[in-house]
Amino acid sequence: MRYRIGFEAQVAMRFLREGRMQTVLIIVGVAAGVAVVAYISALISGLQRNTLEKTLGAQAHITISAPEDAAFTTGPNTFNTTTLQQVQPRTQRPRSIVNWQALVPVLEAMPDVAAVSPMVSGAGLAQRGEASKAIALLGVDLDRYDRIVGLRSKVVDGVARLGPGEAILGRELASDLGLRVGDRVSLIVGGTNASSSVVDSVRVTALVDLGVRELNRRTVIVPLRAAQSLLGLPGGATNLDLALTDVWAASALSGELAQRFPYKVEGWQQANAQLVSALNAQSVSTALIRGVVMVVVVLGIASVLVVSVVQKRREIGILRAMGATQGQIQRVFLLQGAIVGALGSTLGIFLALALIAAFTHFVRGSDGLPLFVISLSPQLALSIAAIATVCGVLAAVAPARRAAALDPAQAIRI
Repeated sequence: MRYRIGFEAQVAMRFLREGRMQTVLIIVGVAAGVAVVAYISALISGLQRNTLEKTLGAQAHITISAPEDAAFTTGPNTFNTTTLQQVQPRTQRPRSIVNWQALVPVLEAMPDVAAVSPMVSGAGLAQRGEASKAIALLGVDLDRYDRIVGLRSKVVDGVARLGPGEAILGRELASDLGLRVGDRVSLIVGGTNASSSVVDSVRVTALVDLGVRELNRRTVIVPLRAAQSLLGLPGGATNLDLALTDVWAASALSGELAQRFPYKVEGWQQANAQLVSALNAQSVSTALIRGVVMVVVVLGIASVLVVSVVQKRREIGILRAMGATQGQIQRVFLLQGAIVGALGSTLGIFLALALIAAFTHFVRGSDGLPLFVISLSPQLALSIAAIATVCGVLAAVAPARRAAALDPAQAIRI
């Protein structure tokens, strides 16, 4: 058995060496195909990862909130008279999740949930002197909320701290109001006139960049109890934000939670439906590119080996006359396909790494930093190389069968 394997490998290598130019060209062709597949895969993966990080960097993977107020129609008409009805939607007001304190440990005990953070959110105004801006007021427990969105890592000025009478502002909002760390700003929440409004003065401890300009322009984060007092929800929480160990599990888990609890549950896929569609379209496009490139690689290897069969007819006939079996001849050409695929894959992976390094070095944003991180994981590189090698073997099947079917007598006479 060792002799037969050594014989087949020796003949395969000799055939490849004799057609040196053809061998080099096809190896370069395989390398180019593998490099394109690996580079495009790494590029799309990096782009999707960067998009998800920016999108989910300022929001929870799953949000649980109290159900909305609904308006109900009147009862059925029992007097056989014609009536006209128009149901006016009810205005929505901040509502607390019933018994949310008991729900938090239940959610934290779930295996897919990494963190849970209660929040009180509502609308208001931030005022400083004659300037005022509409704001989204968020009341949070800083340590818990940091585990959801990594708030401390988004600080651009100051120190993230939420003691009594303190607040964290988005950087654009602070710029619009002319605020710096240490300044005071008035928060106004409530009715349509001054007598029914609740006003609180807070000191700015930090400015944050949440990754989205509109969020930076209207976000004010205060302690949970301060927001409860401002919004008239003592001890309440309008939202429970969840961070998951796997972001793509949000859709299934949100459906499970919606069936289990009488609350409104929304996953990030529902809140970002257009983004999910775009990501799916990117994945499909990447798969199509991979498929087309691999087909080109297979056709290239097959065409070279078919030419090799025609050129080596006499040698194949001599080998058959000397006792080589059809199976041995088939394995010679299958080995050629595997060798070409393996060498081309190895060269292609190194070429892809060079392309990634060039992209990271030359393609930069306005701040001088790389647009996003691109990396080719060892698992992805090995899988692409393995697929290319298998494609090389599959491409050699037809030429191998054709070579094995040659009649030795006729092949020698040609």
